[in-house]
Amino acid sequence: MQKTAYMDNAAATRLDERVLEAMTPYFFETYAVATSEFGYSLGIEAREALDAARQSLASRLGASPEEFVFTSGDTESSNIALKGVALALGQKKGKHLIVSKIEDFPVLHSAQALERQGCTVTYLPVDGNGFVDLDALEKAIGPETILVSIQHANQEIGTVQDIGAIAKLCKRKGTLFHTDATHTFTRVPLDVEKVPVDLVTVAAHTIHGPRGVGGLYIRKTTPLAKWMDGGFQEFDLRAGIENIPGAVGFARAAELVTDEENGRLRAMRDRVIDRLLGEVPYTVLNGHRTKRTPQNANVSFHFVEGESITLHLDIRGYAVSTGSACFSRSLQGSHVIFGIGGDHERAHGSIRFTFGRYNSMEEVDGIVNALIEVVAELRKISPLAPHEEQKKKAP
Repeated sequence: MQKTAYMDNAAATRLDERVLEAMTPYFFETYAVATSEFGYSLGIEAREALDAARQSLASRLGASPEEFVFTSGDTESSNIALKGVALALGQKKGKHLIVSKIEDFPVLHSAQALERQGCTVTYLPVDGNGFVDLDALEKAIGPETILVSIQHANQEIGTVQDIGAIAKLCKRKGTLFHTDATHTFTRVPLDVEKVPVDLVTVAAHTIHGPRGVGGLYIRKTTPLAKWMDGGFQEFDLRAGIENIPGAVGFARAAELVTDEENGRLRAMRDRVIDRLLGEVPYTVLNGHRTKRTPQNANVSFHFVEGESITLHLDIRGYAVSTGSACFSRSLQGSHVIFGIGGDHERAHGSIRFTFGRYNSMEEVDGIVNALIEVVAELRKISPLAPHEEQKKKAP
């Protein structure tokens, strides 16, 4: 069986064996429900492991342990952030929220759900690189604005926002600020002691940790109503039996990410971008060239469909993702590419490469070489591709 070079690490990453090793005792030995100091020993050990994991993860954000709540992943974390704030402040301050047009679906769909419940939402446009305009944001914030949610970095094009400036603006205007850091946690620095952000979404599945576990940083002064009823776990903010193996695995995964690894990912990212833009005609980079996550490259190929590229690459042993509608249940092209001003051709011809711990520079060169062949073959049969004489005249 042909080995696949997996380059879709923004969707999910391979679990690191060291993470599994840390988790295993909490499936088979210390498997009890976490209890307080007055419980039985297995429960106390589980509680101690949960507390240690919380401390470790909170410290990566510069936060206190009591400000970090475990969840089932980034979707739940962002739902809690938006809906919890709306429940807490909807009757006290107002029902207006602001999100960017290119947010990931947990934020976008939560905002849309709140609209159906009587809130008003401003969907802030972005520029051609995916950045929000601070002046436009400031004008959009009004006396009834209860929350601004702008992602730290985009899930598709990798653009990293200046959340320091955004957070300071929100604080000055007296509104809460949430950021989705699913694709930047441990990859791009974020210190909540220096950046006055109120809520931060993080998850384990993008850093070679277990799926189904995430977290939400909640600054101590942040008004947040309990969204899911049940028990009193997670400081009475998130009901449900604690996922001890998941929490331990998440903490271990975060510990294993190093600056050296991020530098290696950045080198692979830059190799893909430089080679594709330099060796394949009619290509365009999506997102900012340098202000992007170290693991992300996103390129659109004109005159070909993204799903055709991904299928041909899969045959050659490479796994990537596309913003094409055929790979989406919504039957719509990437809302992110449209959001940065791209047309249908650009959206349907986009390919996202996201690198991880188990990728190599050899694989990077291999996929670029394969792409050069694939794109050339597909353009030969594309009625949209220019003829040779037109290519000579093209800018």
